[in-house]
Amino acid sequence: MGVEETLGSNVITTSLDKLVNWSRSRSLWPMTFGLACCAIEMMATGAARFDLDRFGVLFRASPRQADVIIIAGTVTKKMLPVIETVYEQMPEPRYVIAMGACACSGGVFDTYSTVQGVDEVLPVDVYIPGCPPRPEGLLFGLMKLQEKIMRERNSFGAALGVGERIPG
Repeated sequence: MGVEETLGSNVITTSLDKLVNWSRSRSLWPMTFGLACCAIEMMATGAARFDLDRFGVLFRASPRQADVIIIAGTVTKKMLPVIETVYEQMPEPRYVIAMGACACSGGVFDTYSTVQGVDEVLPVDVYIPGCPPRPEGLLFGLMKLQEKIMRERNSFGAALGVGERIPG
């Protein structure tokens, strides 16, 4: 009893988690949320020269369709409730990228009205330093996020309500 023939060259076996993680990591849809000069670099990354479409990255204008929010620029305390609302409207699993020195640490703006790093209110997955960071930096950050998504476990089970998603 058992398998008497080989499966052949047309069959691939994998775990469901690896398949789901692969499909999620190769189709990141970031929310367009540019706050300052870093937004210009984010737009340049999506333009023809760097072409995020080849990675499956499509910018979305609706938080209900996005799974990544790229905080690009200076976060002020007046803008913070809007950022939190948009983040809460995104479906699970959701990821955060802090782009630029201002989003990562407040930058040169050590004032009462500037948030000293968006990680004070949102769980940041990838930091992209620089003032402003180059489009290559955002590409590198997106590839690091893809690697992090590939290391997750129980992502499909958590979507079905069975257990928790274990971050990578």
